[in-house]
Amino acid sequence: MSNEGIIYRVAGPVVTAIGISPRMYDVVQVGDEKLMGEVIKIEGDRTIIQVYENTSGVKPGEPVVNTGRPLAVELGPGLLHSVYDGIQRPLKVLNEKMGDFILRGVTAPGLDREKKWDFEPVVKEGDIVSPGQVIGTVMEGTMLHKIMVPPTLSGKVEKINKGSFTVEETVAVIDGTDVIMMQRWPVRTPRPVAEKYQPEVPLQTGLRVLDTMFPLAKGGAAAIPGGFGTGKTVTQQSLAKWSDAQIVVYIGCGERGNEMTEVLTEFPELEDPRSGNPLMNRTVLIANTSNMPVAAREASVYTGMTIAEYYRDMGYHVALMADSTSRWAEAMREISSRLEEMPGEEGYPAYLAGRLSEFYERACIAKSLCGEDGSISVIGAVSPPGGDISEPVSQNTLRIVRVFWALDTKLRERRHFPTINWLTSYTLYDKQLREWYAKNVNEEFPSLREWAMQTLQKESELQEIVQLVGSDALSEDKKLILEVSKMIREVFLQQNAYHPVDTFCPLDRQYQMLRLIKKFSDLADKALIAGASIDKIVAIPARQRFIRAKFEETIDEELAAVDKDFDVQFKELGA
Repeated sequence: MSNEGIIYRVAGPVVTAIGISPRMYDVVQVGDEKLMGEVIKIEGDRTIIQVYENTSGVKPGEPVVNTGRPLAVELGPGLLHSVYDGIQRPLKVLNEKMGDFILRGVTAPGLDREKKWDFEPVVKEGDIVSPGQVIGTVMEGTMLHKIMVPPTLSGKVEKINKGSFTVEETVAVIDGTDVIMMQRWPVRTPRPVAEKYQPEVPLQTGLRVLDTMFPLAKGGAAAIPGGFGTGKTVTQQSLAKWSDAQIVVYIGCGERGNEMTEVLTEFPELEDPRSGNPLMNRTVLIANTSNMPVAAREASVYTGMTIAEYYRDMGYHVALMADSTSRWAEAMREISSRLEEMPGEEGYPAYLAGRLSEFYERACIAKSLCGEDGSISVIGAVSPPGGDISEPVSQNTLRIVRVFWALDTKLRERRHFPTINWLTSYTLYDKQLREWYAKNVNEEFPSLREWAMQTLQKESELQEIVQLVGSDALSEDKKLILEVSKMIREVFLQQNAYHPVDTFCPLDRQYQMLRLIKKFSDLADKALIAGASIDKIVAIPARQRFIRAKFEETIDEELAAVDKDFDVQFKELGA
């Protein structure tokens, strides 16, 4: 088996080599500058390699060296608060070495080799340990980082050390094997778990339109398709900040440089509402901008997913944001065309759906090998050209994920944020989560949600009549439906991400707000029957107080007061 060969042909990021005998997905060093690449196809004596860096100036005849290892990431203390590129090179370290522009062939380890971590053992010499079992802990900022037995190792603990160590120093000896705090794991191979569960607990986000109308279960997958400027990035940042996930992995996959710059400058400034510390203390950022080589873009989502799986294995709940999977698919399309493969729809490779499935199926809630329950919830942004979700990436994503948050350009034009369209979005977790909501929020909550959705649907049907003949042609009860729907849209679904009170809404408050809208609707029905006009009903002071309440610091007291005001003021109208 030969580990050294030469370049035969260069076509952009795709290089053909001869003289080596690698396995699929082995990492190779290409050219005199030792550019990093990965084997993606083997044809007889020819090896096709996708190079993760710019190949300008690389020519046939230059050497190619096979490392014999697949593309892997380093997992251990020091991942949190880091900013990596698509192949886990720490951008801060590279910036210190060479400034703002990364030179070709330059690399740096994913984890700091100099920093020492205080290792506290939780097993003792003579104990028998199994794969994935926790043998000690390290404080990684404010997070407890669990040092686990590698998934391929088990046996008797012959030696265990306590003290300060680097990630490469031995902390234990198990069955004759030295164990360090760092693990290497191939990015394309899912990490093993003991058992997977059906998702039955919602990922709480604090966004009313998501938590109440279209909830995502912990361990589930959601897609956010939307055109330019509809708020995909702001929504994902709100989810990163406010969701009840303990770890956030944010993958900027092929985004424009200025957008990624915003993320890199804003994320460190965000405050974790739970601890008051910077949100970056529990975040891993992967920055892979559109001007970086396409091959590294293709690898970035696997890098992020493997890091997320590592924290899931410790028993943490992880939220993974991929922004955007469309750019990832475009990278696949470009590499596929260089390989001269048969194109599928719109030039995408025929295996597009398979690759998307592989990625989203790694989202799960599971019992890890160490016996802890952890989860990965994936929120994938999709950027369809022109906002047209009939294109292949959006359609294939919708076949896989169970939650669809449709961002709407028209809602953006009306300044309605979040711009999630309540008529085209959906969730397939509503039945699974129904029992949890009834038990942990209120028994009425699931039925209130159904009532709100039905009311919005009726409004949509009535709007067609209004556009033809005007609202004056409607009966009083139909006008009431329009007014109640307006309250659901403008008071409940609309939410200001930049307002200190309105930016986050806990589930019990969401229930109270929706219950009050339903109460207004029921009492207004009775008032109409008693002879009150729709104008008088809409003009009651309690309704105006309710509309303003969501911006008040004493919002919960305000809602309780509105509840009493509704009883008094509707009584005066005969309800």
